[in-house]
Amino acid sequence: MHLRTYYPTVVLSDIHLGTQHSKTEEVTHFLKSINCDRLILNGDIIDGWHLQKSGLGKWKAKHTDFFKVIMKMMENFGTQVIYVRGNHDDFLDNLAPLNFYNIRIVKDCIYESHGRRYYVTHGDIFDTVTTQMKWLAKLGDTGYTFLLWLNKVYNLRRMKQGKPYYSLSQSIKNRVKTAVSYISDFEKELVGLARAKKCDGVICGHIHHPANTFYEDIHYLNSGDWVESLTALVENEQGDWNIVSYSKEDYDRNEKASSGLYYAEVI
Repeated sequence: MHLRTYYPTVVLSDIHLGTQHSKTEEVTHFLKSINCDRLILNGDIIDGWHLQKSGLGKWKAKHTDFFKVIMKMMENFGTQVIYVRGNHDDFLDNLAPLNFYNIRIVKDCIYESHGRRYYVTHGDIFDTVTTQMKWLAKLGDTGYTFLLWLNKVYNLRRMKQGKPYYSLSQSIKNRVKTAVSYISDFEKELVGLARAKKCDGVICGHIHHPANTFYEDIHYLNSGDWVESLTALVENEQGDWNIVSYSKEDYDRNEKASSGLYYAEVI
């Protein structure tokens, strides 16, 4: 019997279901290892851009399995699901806001916990390229897809050499001055928005860069992604937030030991 780790609230974003680079099986394993009262899916869960371009044939059974696990969580544990639309699943704009059963579909929302208010948004609202020039954003998305392909080839070679996974694309982003500047500007913009909304913090995704930090009095939280980072945000019973990082090695080891799925390393 596998033990599930309990968190009151879990935040996932940027899974990009429907693309070959989505770590769908890994995020599904992660969900099977936890129990939560509230699951916030903070945008780009489904990659509508890619599916529109490549066709629904790219949608695999494993992508459906991800939602089946969520439905089981809702049925067995009463988990509330809040789906915040992102730029890649902006087809949800026509539905939001929508409430049915235990699911909410929204463009953004306020999350209140332990006397604190958090503004929850995917984060693309301040990305001018995404919101106003979608054709240019998709051109940039093509370049990013190539970077992910390069990352895959590089890690296949590392795996044959017995070396652990290494995010080449994340490393490149961290070293390129313009990318670092963009991340900093993005964080400051969202912090400013949270302050304007009289919130204590902001919870976002979009830039595939997990973070848990403070800008003066504002708590900035980014859940990362399930393409490169393989991270989630979790809130404990005391209201403290952490980033958890999926480790396949730990998962496989605990599967063999049948002693629970404690493969999420807190960072």
